[in-house]
Amino acid sequence: MLDNMLEGIRIVDFTNYLPGPFATQRLAALGAEVIKIESVAGDPARNTGLKRNGTGVVYLANNREKKSFSIDLKTDGSHEIIMGIIEQSAVVLESFRPGVMRKLGLDYEAVQKRNPQIVYGSITGYGSSGGLSRFGSHDLNYMALSGVLAQLKDDSGKPIHPSITIADYFGSFATCERILAALIKKERTGIGGYHCISITDVMTSMMGNHLMIQEETGRENGITELNGEIISYAIYETKDGRFMSLGALEPKFWQEFCHAMNRPEWLAAHVSPKEESNLVYQEVKKLFRSRTFQEWIRVSQEVDCCLAPVLEVGELATYPYFQEKETVYRNEAVQLVVKMHVESEKRDAQSPEKGEHNKAVLREFLGLIEE
Repeated sequence: MLDNMLEGIRIVDFTNYLPGPFATQRLAALGAEVIKIESVAGDPARNTGLKRNGTGVVYLANNREKKSFSIDLKTDGSHEIIMGIIEQSAVVLESFRPGVMRKLGLDYEAVQKRNPQIVYGSITGYGSSGGLSRFGSHDLNYMALSGVLAQLKDDSGKPIHPSITIADYFGSFATCERILAALIKKERTGIGGYHCISITDVMTSMMGNHLMIQEETGRENGITELNGEIISYAIYETKDGRFMSLGALEPKFWQEFCHAMNRPEWLAAHVSPKEESNLVYQEVKKLFRSRTFQEWIRVSQEVDCCLAPVLEVGELATYPYFQEKETVYRNEAVQLVVKMHVESEKRDAQSPEKGEHNKAVLREFLGLIEE
């Protein structure tokens, strides 16, 4: 089963906030055992921002199916306790600034001496070396520096501040990719290794098309057919002020759309510019504004023309597509959660209380009892 693909893989997780916890939550959903190492105060996400029953929702949303082991890493004896757990694990993942794990005696070199086959990952903003490596940073910085933020502009050319931390999530996916690749190598060769993920570099890796187009043409906004410049691949406003996405890029989909709208005269305008001087563009805008959002949703479910509604977050759980797959559902605690992998079964595991598994971990890995 998909849920058991990583059964037997133990991950010692030192990460906080979002990129690391989201990555290890995805791995836990595939069957990995994730032991989250928290300070005495806990992951800062527990106490940051909006809270539910006293716990930060960012923590609750990104730490399901994990064990929490809370310890002061600076106290006598803590180092040996953590090393005892690491010795019986396959992966260590951390997201501190470069140098922090070394000060704690838990950097790759120290860990590798105790567990030669360990796969060790560090999630960073700017990598482990270089002029920016020790500077603080966040999602918005990675988006800005990589050139990705400049692709999200309003009509005046001003970059739009995203309301979702895109770089953090892409960094999470890249982390999963690297850890899984390292585990495959370890399975083949018996050799682990150190892997540093720079979120800025991950975001920059997405800019290949844009860089080549800019070098050839001087244009900074990527693929013309995909960047909102043509009428068949665009966002349109409905009668009631909502929005629909039309992605009829291939001729067959544009034909389906034109025929369904009884507008065969639009066929030749398939890749025409989305400009006010384009009469067909004016007519398409007028058409979308003649029907309500719900009416266009019905069209999107009946006509195969790459048409989809721009849904708000609160609409996801009740939209038919997600209901069919049970992608968004309520667990036993009546919390609305999202599956990490659509093919997985619905799971009721929740994010752990701070230190919830201290006693169990001490007994299982170290043969100790709680003191």
